[in-house]
Amino acid sequence: MRNHVTTSYVIAATIALAGCAETAGSRGVAPVSVALSSARGTAASASAAPQSGTPEKFTDGSNNTLVISSVEFVVRKVELKRAEMAAQSDCPTSSSGITASDGGECGEQDEEIEAGPFLVDLPLGGTARMFSAVVPAGSFDQLEFEIHKVSDGDAADQAFLAAHPDFAGISIRVQGTFNGADFTFTSDLDVEKELTFDPPVVVQAGVPASLTVQLDLSGWFRNGAGDLVDPATAAPGGVNEGLVRDNIVNSVNGFQDNDEDGMDDHHEGGDGGH
Repeated sequence: MRNHVTTSYVIAATIALAGCAETAGSRGVAPVSVALSSARGTAASASAAPQSGTPEKFTDGSNNTLVISSVEFVVRKVELKRAEMAAQSDCPTSSSGITASDGGECGEQDEEIEAGPFLVDLPLGGTARMFSAVVPAGSFDQLEFEIHKVSDGDAADQAFLAAHPDFAGISIRVQGTFNGADFTFTSDLDVEKELTFDPPVVVQAGVPASLTVQLDLSGWFRNGAGDLVDPATAAPGGVNEGLVRDNIVNSVNGFQDNDEDGMDDHHEGGDGGH
């Protein structure tokens, strides 16, 4: 059975960091959910029924038509980064003025939510929760993850390939049609992506928080003039390979989404439902 992360597959993880258990307990913990979305500026509930069967259709001024029916990609090392100032505001300093680590709340406290690698089905036209974790309360200003090209270099990759042999050497697979002709686009993109939250996401003890990672597919197969490009030209060695790779990397956005409507809480004129 293929081990995709989908609307019906939620990974629950309790984070217990070495050397920080006592501090985390004193500050309290809270559940944090991470959702994935391809919605472009329209509200979509992360708890809604699966919408991944709805293809996304794009056109341009030359009457080209691109239909994307499936997007799968490999992710690993999803990690919340603690805001530096929040983590260090109460930390002791040395005579040189350098912040010192006390092995507890000071020093490294990034929260690894999920290690992976795991295969993700992008919920086309909507939003779906990927996984949830319990993390210590605090302020976080980045979500970091890797879009990962799978090889047989380590045990985790080997286990993944045993379940998904068709992803050997690739990280992304897109299926659909271009001007009516079927295509399957694959990429060996291997990149670390950092999404910055401004203002930082504040996790309060006992108060659930939600984050959404949004991928805007509308620009993946477009050139600088806004015209669609044939996905076949973005294959390895193709004239548009670099263009599409850059488009994919630049299409990812992240924001706090406590009301789980697929929209940035700070751009809705409200408090995100809390």
